[in-house]
Amino acid sequence: MNKILIANRGEIALRIIKTCKRLGISTVAVYSAADEHMPFVKAADEAYLIGPGPVQQSYLKADDIIGIALQTGAEAIHPGYGLLSENAVFARKIKDAGLKFIGPDAQTIELMGDKIASRVKMKDAGVPVVPGTDEGVSTIEEAIVAAEQIGYPIMLKASAGGGGIGMVRCESEQALSQHFQSIKSRAKAYFGDDVVFLEKFVENARHIEVQVFGDSKGNIVHLFERNCSVQRRNQKVIEESPSPGLSEEVRVRLHEAAVNAAKAVAYENAGTVEFILADNDEFYFLEMNTRLQVEHPVTEEVTGYDLVEWQIEVARGNELPIKEQKLISSSGHAVEYRIYAEHPTTFMPSPGKIAKMESLHLEGVRIDAGYEESGAITPFYDPMIAKVIVYGETRQEVIEKSKTFFNSYTIEGIKTNIPLFQKFIDSKEFLDGNYNTNVLMEWLLTNKEEVNI
Repeated sequence: MNKILIANRGEIALRIIKTCKRLGISTVAVYSAADEHMPFVKAADEAYLIGPGPVQQSYLKADDIIGIALQTGAEAIHPGYGLLSENAVFARKIKDAGLKFIGPDAQTIELMGDKIASRVKMKDAGVPVVPGTDEGVSTIEEAIVAAEQIGYPIMLKASAGGGGIGMVRCESEQALSQHFQSIKSRAKAYFGDDVVFLEKFVENARHIEVQVFGDSKGNIVHLFERNCSVQRRNQKVIEESPSPGLSEEVRVRLHEAAVNAAKAVAYENAGTVEFILADNDEFYFLEMNTRLQVEHPVTEEVTGYDLVEWQIEVARGNELPIKEQKLISSSGHAVEYRIYAEHPTTFMPSPGKIAKMESLHLEGVRIDAGYEESGAITPFYDPMIAKVIVYGETRQEVIEKSKTFFNSYTIEGIKTNIPLFQKFIDSKEFLDGNYNTNVLMEWLLTNKEEVNI
């Protein structure tokens, strides 16, 4: 494999390019008119305009992307995350064109992308799942009957949903009736599928995910867990590994369950098995992401492995670089902060030109940035500017280093969530490490005024 096309943009495209350069692999970028001056376009060996700013007219044009890959002699396509990364039709078309898709096969993407089908598959494999419906509910009458059997509060979810989109918590029959049709419509608009289902809402839960990897020879391993419980609007903003507040017994059970989940679908390449952990230490399968995660650098920092390199090796048909679980170890602690162009307390996007971007160079601090100074944040894409990943020997060292870094990190011209991180990471709630998915929003209720905007 000597040339790879990257069907993505921003920091993840740039991050894949860096590994390819180190491995001596040529890269092809595709870009929209809005991204013409982005760092990833400049960093690629070749770059081709794919269309206007809106993703439907550019980064989601699967046939055009495959056409450019064939035209340039690329042998494989890396989808990054988001966009077409979990699109089974795209993966199948790549294979049909005689190219390699750097990810799992289309059948696995299809199965795990259907949250109802994946629930059933995991139950059959002995992986615990949240109590809920194993079939879609098509009418509000069906939903009300099912919710009474499950017990409120419940989560109403789009079967094809993801990224916190197409889900809502319902405390009562009235709330379920209010949201039912809107979630179906939202699911149809975002995912092309209006099937919805119900799950029991697990109170005070933590969101823990396990990185797994498989190859075509049947080898499957885990690369430990990440705690992703600091969220706003059901979307992650801080992730860390190892997860604080876990007993070793629960940690081992989580890892084993994740590997069993991956084995149940003969998983290949990088994947993440997501769980919710109740306050009684019982955990349940949530979903499996059949791609590289935004937060994969956390795992890279504590293991020392380049996960993109592992992806490429597996796509080449090779065995995992390390196939014996006992030889894979984790050391130290890492935390990732997602830096967004948004108001730090209302989370409203803040598009515009980055007038200034400066940071302190600290050992153990990695910045995966998609933008540079003078770059423009447009309204067409997710407003994430960069990811700051901080590594240290202990969690306390990481937090202290994070505070030093954020006191020096300056982005001007747009609003960002840096002021939020400056205050939140010094809060008792975050410092004690025993937090759940409500932590950030509950902290903001009483500390909003402390965040200096």
